[in-house]
Amino acid sequence: MSKVELITKELGKHLLVQIEKASSICILTSFVMKSGVDFLKNALKAAAIRGADIKICTGDYLYVTQPEGLDALLAIDDRIQIRLWKSNGISFHPKAYLFQDKEQECLFIGSSNLSRSALNQGVEWNLSVSNDQRVFAEALDHFLNAFYAGQTTSLNQVTLKDYQEKFEEYHKKNPNLARAWSQMEELDLMLPRQMDEPPLKEMIKETTIKYGEIQPRFAQSEALEELNKTLEEDYNSALVVMATGLGKTYLAGFFAKNFDRILFVAHREEILHQARDSFQRIMPDKSFGIYNGKEKEGQADIIFASIYTLSMRVHLEQFRPDEFDLIIVDEFHHAAADSYKRALEYFQPSFLLGITATPDRNDNKDVYAICDGNVAFRLDFLEAIQRKWLSPFKYFGVYDDTDYSQITWLGNRYDEEELLQAQLKEELAQKILHAWKDKKQTRTLGFCSSIKQANFLSDYFNRNGYRTVSLHSQQIAVGRKEAIQQLSNGDIDVIFTVDLFNEGVDIPSVDTLLFVRPTESLTVFTQQIGRGLRLHPGKETCVIVDLIGNYRNADIKLSLFDTQPNDGKVRRIQPSLPAFCEMDLDVEVIDLLREMTRKRQPRREKLLNDYFDLKRELGRRPTYLELHLKGASDSSQYRQEFNSYVGFLHWAEELSERENEVFNHYENWLVEAEKTGMAKSYKMVVLLGMLERGMSDWFQPISSKEVAPFFHHYLMEKEHRKRIDFSDKGAQKLWDYDEKGVSKLIATMPMTKWSGSSKGLISYDNDEFVLNFDVAEEDQEILFNWTKELCEYRLHYHFERKTRNPRIN
Repeated sequence: MSKVELITKELGKHLLVQIEKASSICILTSFVMKSGVDFLKNALKAAAIRGADIKICTGDYLYVTQPEGLDALLAIDDRIQIRLWKSNGISFHPKAYLFQDKEQECLFIGSSNLSRSALNQGVEWNLSVSNDQRVFAEALDHFLNAFYAGQTTSLNQVTLKDYQEKFEEYHKKNPNLARAWSQMEELDLMLPRQMDEPPLKEMIKETTIKYGEIQPRFAQSEALEELNKTLEEDYNSALVVMATGLGKTYLAGFFAKNFDRILFVAHREEILHQARDSFQRIMPDKSFGIYNGKEKEGQADIIFASIYTLSMRVHLEQFRPDEFDLIIVDEFHHAAADSYKRALEYFQPSFLLGITATPDRNDNKDVYAICDGNVAFRLDFLEAIQRKWLSPFKYFGVYDDTDYSQITWLGNRYDEEELLQAQLKEELAQKILHAWKDKKQTRTLGFCSSIKQANFLSDYFNRNGYRTVSLHSQQIAVGRKEAIQQLSNGDIDVIFTVDLFNEGVDIPSVDTLLFVRPTESLTVFTQQIGRGLRLHPGKETCVIVDLIGNYRNADIKLSLFDTQPNDGKVRRIQPSLPAFCEMDLDVEVIDLLREMTRKRQPRREKLLNDYFDLKRELGRRPTYLELHLKGASDSSQYRQEFNSYVGFLHWAEELSERENEVFNHYENWLVEAEKTGMAKSYKMVVLLGMLERGMSDWFQPISSKEVAPFFHHYLMEKEHRKRIDFSDKGAQKLWDYDEKGVSKLIATMPMTKWSGSSKGLISYDNDEFVLNFDVAEEDQEILFNWTKELCEYRLHYHFERKTRNPRIN
């Protein structure tokens, strides 16, 4: 039976009791003071040592949180996960403490932040709720949505340093507040401001389909055939990339018929319910269960689980590691996120299937490696349009004269307050209305930057005689289900929204898309474009009205429509479009894009910002491969701009004095290893074989015979390596190891060819492969690490590109 208790003093004593026995601890507070951390640190340390799952989230609102407090949190134990909510001036005031063990759940919520006064002698009111699974599950769900929200960042020494600098700067501007925090520890900051919440959890209208009668169609048949081949070839994982609207979930359901026990993982609750309904139509004889922290139907044949629930150890360990034959991860471009890592490392399925429309997480964060580079099937929205499986489009680029260069860039987005000042103007709204009226069709989705902009434009359109709604997480006048129905019926003209329609929700009748926001993420832009491309009776084309100004990514966004991508080089202003598609750009837009293309320096600035974003996320300097896998910019651009990754680090002043000396001495070698051509992987496999000899010997001469065993093992070890680089007629004969044959291949291909193209840095004579430079003993460790990083990156990049597009030479 649930128990509710009012606690008006010494909350800290209650927390210590719970920490001592809890297996799961979640803390969400507006502010953190060092005194509060000191109060709990010994108990939290003991809990971490015994293996408790501990997550702590706090905020930077008005820079009340003390840097010393954050530093003290980091010092407790590196197994504790800590994230910092970036409020961007919007109030952040939760105070909640959640505890769970095998016996019970307990939740404290009220007024107490993480400070000694709030936990000990201060005047505070808090409620304790225990033994109420429904309330606890809802609270935990909200906590996890906040903890993993896009505006949080991992706390580490790098992000702490950034916070401390901003903290000092803020308090210099507000000197009267500077010492008040440490004296009072907390202020009453309950300011009436709006904040975007996680999306409303409403189910969209279901379609009635008779169970058992649905069959694969369009791209699903081709993809299913390729997946079945993958099974026959004994792969244990694969990625399918299919454009929005082609039925990825149904494809997963058809493929799942090959397995008995199945787990379907998604990051949004409504996707779980939609997927369950789709699977039921395909396999009506199976049993189905939802596992999301609220519903825990864990014994069915097919489980549909929230990744946020599975990120908690207490829920994850309800299942055996080998519980499932097949695990399907929806919207797989999220799979590189920390929230997925624990689940993907815990489970050991017979097969892992990732499905997505946009595989490059956060514009380039790679997820291919999670499926060992095995892309079983790929069909993007441009090819789907060519095949008439998606609607063609007419794209109108409308000039926006807002000067975005005057708006502060915060690393991954514009400052919200400054952006709103530019957007909430009648003259801009009038221009948007005019462009839309001139080009619109019948049903429009309008994508905005913020709730305030969505409300402002909806009001403006309504005052001018149109029927619109602003639909967002704080809307209470009309729900999502109702708004979708009204738009589908033609009762309203426009839904203005922020990010509710990026993934998982479709309105096939939508025939007009209106973009009134800067394109900060190309992945999100691609997802939003997909909202208008579904086929629908009477719909001949999708009209896209896009306001383009001098914001970041404006000069590369049009590459998304290009049927002939040029692999990172200068983009065409007028891309090659699919059949039946049109593009119409204002003259001012063409001039703007040409000017942005001409100015190359902004690209270097973006590379630098993206590098530091990743460094903050990791808490240290990223390796070259990490930059590629997790960085927001295409890693090849660092080579194009700076000749090598280490060259970029030198330019960015990220090298130590000693490292700068090593770079200056061996720069020619680093550039050679970075830029040497690679139709196959052979050069880097030989180099990796040399590196296997260790730090003090890797640069010594080597023979083809000496490196042959490693060379053969490396290429035969993974199926995709063998298939890509070791399967032509000559190499196939060497699948069974033949020292003479492999040595001859190495001598003829990588050793002879590399020596011939290296401008004297490398020579090959009498079966001796020689690097023609000396490595001083004091330089060995640094140069070894750099060379190994570069080699591992180039091998990964090579196989990844070949997997994505086998025709690349």
